[in-house]
Amino acid sequence: MKKRLLSGVKPTGDIHIGNYFGAMKQFVDLQNSYESFIFIADYHALNQIKNPKKLSQNILEIAKAYISIGLDSQKAVLFKQSDVPVVTEMCWIFNSLTPLGLLRRAHAYKDAQAKKIPINMGLFDYPVLMAADILMYNTDVVPIGEDQKQHLEITQDIARLFNNYYGETFKIPLALINSEVAVIKGLDGRKMSKSYGNTIGLFDSREEIAKKVMSVVTDSRATDEPKDPETCNIFAFHKLFSKTQIEHLKTRYQEGTISYKESKEILIENLNNFLDPIRLKKKELDDNPKVIFDVLAKGAEAASKEACIKIAQVKQKIGVNISLCR
Repeated sequence: MKKRLLSGVKPTGDIHIGNYFGAMKQFVDLQNSYESFIFIADYHALNQIKNPKKLSQNILEIAKAYISIGLDSQKAVLFKQSDVPVVTEMCWIFNSLTPLGLLRRAHAYKDAQAKKIPINMGLFDYPVLMAADILMYNTDVVPIGEDQKQHLEITQDIARLFNNYYGETFKIPLALINSEVAVIKGLDGRKMSKSYGNTIGLFDSREEIAKKVMSVVTDSRATDEPKDPETCNIFAFHKLFSKTQIEHLKTRYQEGTISYKESKEILIENLNNFLDPIRLKKKELDDNPKVIFDVLAKGAEAASKEACIKIAQVKQKIGVNISLCR
């Protein structure tokens, strides 16, 4: 049997190519190797979004993005976190076991403290709900970046705590870290991030792509001056979108036979060629939103079935002996 993979994504804003290469592409690549559960973490997003219309739209856009990039609902379970309410019930059960000190050490909480950001219980308790998200589905592996290791370690600690109190109940999920996933640079050379306003959207139009690429920050070297491809912000994008031309472009950079303007023009063409089929699929889904509703409904049914089995086991273990999932 295939091992089970689970990951979630918060619907907190427009999807950009950093999201795609940093996480979403992995899930598509792994859907044939693992039994994949991918959820839209809409309850987690409440810490950041208080606008219901915006949150609803973001949820739909995330779902469309996954289908547009090739996630197959016949191979992977795509669902909304809020469609499986027993997960929040499990969060409360875990809250009764989780030491306060464990949550006080969480990076997100400490970072918010350092920045003097108002802290609500949702932000403080975020790792416990995440543990419920992961453990409810007998998850074997969780794809994460190096910066997310602590959250998974907290999940592992909570699973061990429960197992120590009540007997073996939860698997201890392992991290699946893809060392080849690099940090994607933004238009200004910093990490691509919505907070920096330096992103290229996964669904940007051809005109938006051209405008953004032409704004990529470069140095002032002339056309006939040699250029360093390893420090050039444009070349960082070429590594993603110009793979068949990469050696030729590298030579031209080093020989000083290409201007930054020409390099950007080549990138614009290649980036648009890459994004065209994704845009086309997205347009089909925009025109027929029932496809997305059906995928999410099917996913909710599959995820709820798994979660209800687990919560019934947990209720038996902790002594309440009543299952709401009949």
